[in-house]
Amino acid sequence: MKKILIIGIGAGDPDFVTMQAVKALNTVDVFFILEKGAAKDGMMELRREICRRHAKDRAYRIVESPSPPRDPRPADYAACVDDLNRAKQGAFERMIADGLGEGQTGAILAWGDPSLYDSTIRNVEAIAACQGIEYEVIPGITAVQALAARHRITLNTIGRPVEITTGRRLAEGWPAGVDSVVVMLDGEETYRRFTDQDIDIYWGAYLGTPDEILIAGRLAEVADEIHRVRTAQRSAHGWIMDTYLMRRR
Repeated sequence: MKKILIIGIGAGDPDFVTMQAVKALNTVDVFFILEKGAAKDGMMELRREICRRHAKDRAYRIVESPSPPRDPRPADYAACVDDLNRAKQGAFERMIADGLGEGQTGAILAWGDPSLYDSTIRNVEAIAACQGIEYEVIPGITAVQALAARHRITLNTIGRPVEITTGRRLAEGWPAGVDSVVVMLDGEETYRRFTDQDIDIYWGAYLGTPDEILIAGRLAEVADEIHRVRTAQRSAHGWIMDTYLMRRR
């Protein structure tokens, strides 16, 4: 029977890969990667570097396929995400059917941890049901964990909850009942809507990579700096991967 491993590879630093993930990497015959174009070659190279550094016990192949395009400003966000996930599922399904032999183990390397704002588990679950393959999930270090470690902070205050959400949801208003909010997938810099409030922000981009940037302070005082840096780095690299924690004082 074919087997697929969904391996969390951490937030960018090859040293974030866990010992469990290293053991899993060394059982893999074929790595399946969705290639996102020249602008994100750095992310592809980090995946290759993780394979070179940690998968040394056996020969392996890397099979790549273009990642399906996504509308950056869809009229219907939920429908757009559903369409994107179906397209990704189809791409992985074709790669697995054509590139993985019976009795072999394939792997998909998930940025951060596959349980947090990632579609890989859902896609592989659907493929497994259709193709009758086994699959396993190996956890990884998330960008949220890396952000907290690099800023030397805790995610929550004592006895209080923390909410992890998206910029799209944060735009609807500060979540009820929490004073600490972690925001991911925020292409609209939603933190700028809260500069009139007494809030601290801990922001990070390209976490765990040589291009890592960290900015922290009172939101009203550093929001413009974050905007300038984020805009410049996105222009320079062609992409940006950032996240942040906001906490009411």
